[in-house]
Amino acid sequence: MNIFVDLEMPVAALEILRAGTSGHQLLFPKTPTASVLAKAEPDPQFASAEIAFGQPDLSSIANAPRLQWIHVSSSGYTRYDTAEFRALAAERKIAFTNSAGVYQEACAVHAMSFMLAQARNLPAALSARVANATPVWNQLRSTSSTLRGETVLILGYGSIGRRLVELLQPFGMNYLAYRRTARGDENIPVVTGNQLADALHRADHVVNILPESVATKNFFDAARLAAIKPGAVFYNIGRGATVDQDALAGALRSGQLKSAWLDVTEPEPLPDGHPLYLLPNCHITPHLAGGQPREAEALVRHFVGNFQRFVRHEPLLDRVM
Repeated sequence: MNIFVDLEMPVAALEILRAGTSGHQLLFPKTPTASVLAKAEPDPQFASAEIAFGQPDLSSIANAPRLQWIHVSSSGYTRYDTAEFRALAAERKIAFTNSAGVYQEACAVHAMSFMLAQARNLPAALSARVANATPVWNQLRSTSSTLRGETVLILGYGSIGRRLVELLQPFGMNYLAYRRTARGDENIPVVTGNQLADALHRADHVVNILPESVATKNFFDAARLAAIKPGAVFYNIGRGATVDQDALAGALRSGQLKSAWLDVTEPEPLPDGHPLYLLPNCHITPHLAGGQPREAEALVRHFVGNFQRFVRHEPLLDRVM
C-alpha cells in the first residue's frame, strides 16, 4: 500500500516508521508540515495513497480515489470536523483516527498541574516574600486547599478527561462530565443539554477540553461564564476558539471567576497587551499540554500500531469516524 506521510519528523522517528511499515511504500511531500496547526500543501503523490498520516490537505482527500484510512498526528481534528467531510468519509468508507492516545497522559497531567497550582496558591506563594504569621502569610495558608470534597466538571469527556479523573481519584473530589450525548460507558455522572447550567453552578473547577467546531465556537460565551458558580476556577486545555476571551476577561475582573488557567488561546500567542495577559488571576501556558519527551516517536509508534491493526482488519484505536 501507498502511505502518504506529511509529518515532519526526526531520524529516530523515521526509522520506526520505516521498520513498522516495511514492505509498503512511503510517500513524502517536498514540504512536510512542521506543525499540526499548519495547513498542508497539496501534493500530486497524494492521489495514489491508500493511507494518509499527518495533517492531509482537504482538497487532496477529495481527489484521492484509493484512500481508505486517514490517521491525523494530533488529538484535535478541527479542520476535518465538518458536515461535508463527515459525509465524504461516510460515502467513501474512509476510516478516520486521531492521536488522542499519544496525548492523553501529558494533557491530563498538565490539567492536573493547573488544578494543584491553583489549590496551593502557587502563583501568589512563589512571588511572596513574607514572614511567618504576617497577614499575607496567614492569607496564603488559609486559602490553600487540598481539592478534597470539591467538584470538577469536565467538558469534552474523551480519553484526556477520563485520564484526568483517574489522576484525581486520590484527592477525593466529586466528578461530573458534560457530553452532547451520553454514550453509557462513562465512569462518572454525565450531564447533557439543559442540565449543563445546573452543573456549571455546582462546579468549583470547570475544565474545558472541548474540540473546536462550528457547534463549539465561543461555547463559553458571556452567558455560560455567568452561569458558573461564583468564585469557581476555569481551565482550558481544549481549543482557544471555544471561549469568548473578552467575556472571560470580564468574568475574571468582576470576580465571577476566581481565576483562569489556559493552555490554548485564540490566536496563539495572544498579541502584546491583550487583556488576559494583564490580569493577575489569569495564567497562560503556550499550548504545551501535550508536550512530552520524544513526542514524534510516540506519534509514529501509535500510527504503526494502528497500521498493524489496519492490515489485520482489526478495530482501529482512537477512531473518530
